[in-house]
Amino acid sequence: MSKETSLIQEQLKQNLPDIKPGDLVRVHQKIKEKNKERIQVFEGRVIARKHGKGINATITVRKVISNVGVEKIFPIHSPNIEKIEIAQKSKVRRAKLYYLRDVSPKKARLKKIEFKEAVAVEEEPEETVKKEEVPPQNP
Repeated sequence: MSKETSLIQEQLKQNLPDIKPGDLVRVHQKIKEKNKERIQVFEGRVIARKHGKGINATITVRKVISNVGVEKIFPIHSPNIEKIEIAQKSKVRRAKLYYLRDVSPKKARLKKIEFKEAVAVEEEPEETVKKEEVPPQNP
């Protein structure tokens, strides 16, 4: 492995959630003001994800403030991004949701997915466990 690839591997974040277009996300970004540093949260809908999963990967997040649409492009592996939380997942049929720029907020509603289904946690149902524990009784 060359020096460049090892440096890139060190910079990649490991604990990122699976971010897809249509997700409602909270991006915690470090902001430097003179000698102070604070964290600013930007919450909005992911309308695009570009450049794959490499070091150049970005997401475009859009929200509406006072009837004005605001979009920010975040490099997801940037050291200025503290963390990214997924607040809600939505079912979409497109990779880029640029049409949301032109429609009213009422028409921009997306079908929600239950968050537990999106995480895909596998557990055994309790009913099958109860049936196995009780032995059959014959009179």
